[in-house]
Amino acid sequence: MQFADYLRHDATSLAALVAEGAVTPGELLELALARNADVHGRVNAVCRLMETQARARLREPLHGPFAGVPFLLKDILQDYAGLPTCSGSRSMRGYIPHEHAAVVRRYLDAGLVVFGKTNLPEFGLKAVTDPGLFGRTSNPWNLAHTPGGSSGGAAAAVAAGIVPMAAGNDGGGSIRIPAACCGLFGLRPSRGRVSSGPQAGEIWFGANSEGVLSRSVRDTARALDVLQGPEPGDPFVIAPPCAPYAELVRREPGRLRIGFSAVSPIGAEVHPEAVNAVRHAAALLARLGHEVEEAAPGIDGAALAKSYLHVYFGQVPALVAQNRARGAEGDEIELMTRLLVTLGRAMDAPALTAQLAQWNTFARALGRFHQRYDLLLTPTLAHPPVRHGAGDVPAGQRAVLGFLQGSGLLGLLARLGLLDSTVDRIARDNLRYVPFTQLSNMTGTPSMSVPLYWTADGLPLGVQFVAPFGREDRLLQLAAQLEQAQPWFMRLPAMTAGAPRAAALAV
Repeated sequence: MQFADYLRHDATSLAALVAEGAVTPGELLELALARNADVHGRVNAVCRLMETQARARLREPLHGPFAGVPFLLKDILQDYAGLPTCSGSRSMRGYIPHEHAAVVRRYLDAGLVVFGKTNLPEFGLKAVTDPGLFGRTSNPWNLAHTPGGSSGGAAAAVAAGIVPMAAGNDGGGSIRIPAACCGLFGLRPSRGRVSSGPQAGEIWFGANSEGVLSRSVRDTARALDVLQGPEPGDPFVIAPPCAPYAELVRREPGRLRIGFSAVSPIGAEVHPEAVNAVRHAAALLARLGHEVEEAAPGIDGAALAKSYLHVYFGQVPALVAQNRARGAEGDEIELMTRLLVTLGRAMDAPALTAQLAQWNTFARALGRFHQRYDLLLTPTLAHPPVRHGAGDVPAGQRAVLGFLQGSGLLGLLARLGLLDSTVDRIARDNLRYVPFTQLSNMTGTPSMSVPLYWTADGLPLGVQFVAPFGREDRLLQLAAQLEQAQPWFMRLPAMTAGAPRAAALAV
């Protein structure tokens, strides 16, 4: 098999070829390793190679729906026993877990051949992938632009053709944002659908979910079958689907009522291309027979953003303290993360608890919306994938904040409430490009980014759909219908030149 042939197949199809004996897992691994070596200097998607572990795995019997398919983990929360989980931070280079995370064990049980870990921003805290430890990751569609974050390395690896799908996780948009930036399909499952064990019962009060980024809907459906279901000791057990997602995805979605909005919930500007992306999707949905009209949940978007960011700030000190207990070096944490620690420590417990209680308010409002509409359609991003550095804090402001942090004055000013305007500005700047994704995390609902639109500059710009709690099946069925109506599988970046553009996806 040549690289152009490799690109013609999704993970499901590659597994079928392995089962037929048409290709061996070793041949697929060599293709994936060679492709990573070819693009690494340009894309920097893979931050840790696990070639030794992968070759050892080839000597074992491989079983499961993805037996023999090359695969990449994300270097946070997806612990692989005996190897560091760095979480994009220099401070975590010495943390070596002694057991696999539940999701890693399930990926391995599915027959996937893990050969590396993908890059992410420090502790997954940003929507761009630029850690000081491993360096920034670039978007295969245009190397001057970000692939998004925090699963930016995973998205870049799939878009560059290294693997057909890769693992991600999503606590504020971290699967959907990079999927939208890189022309991929990204599904964030419902709260509790996939276990966070054994290290945690839930991450960020349940805001985080595990999933994959892929080029085909059926790969994501099969991966969700692999991942879904509880582990012993999980705090919540969600009702299982009525049938495997791999089967449910083949069923028609029926006529859906879909409300759409391209208005930023925080009042920030939405780029005309993002508006066009939503209107393009709405028109396509209407042609497919769905009832589509402009509508949005009755939610105060500014209050939602404030609530999310309070919990975001509040979680960072706890995260860093936990990591220090595991041996992390605090002075090796990046400046902006240290600032978040200081700001988070200035928030008292009653304020954090009050903001967390607001999540129920937002969930109830979204629930009322879903009584009328099956799905909510929005942009995934408020702006096309930005150039590297576009969202960085200006150098002058970084210098001032660095001085205040180093002198101890930042904590004092924060406790006195004298930095509120600065915090608000950081919050506004942090979410201005990605104000749409947090709703799903805070309400525990499933959502997806679908690659239906490319800008005039040739950059992908996905759109987001949000479903009621537990209705991943509805999202997958609609995604499969959209994939058939407007195929994206062979729409690939120029760096994959040589791939057959019109090839059909093998069954």
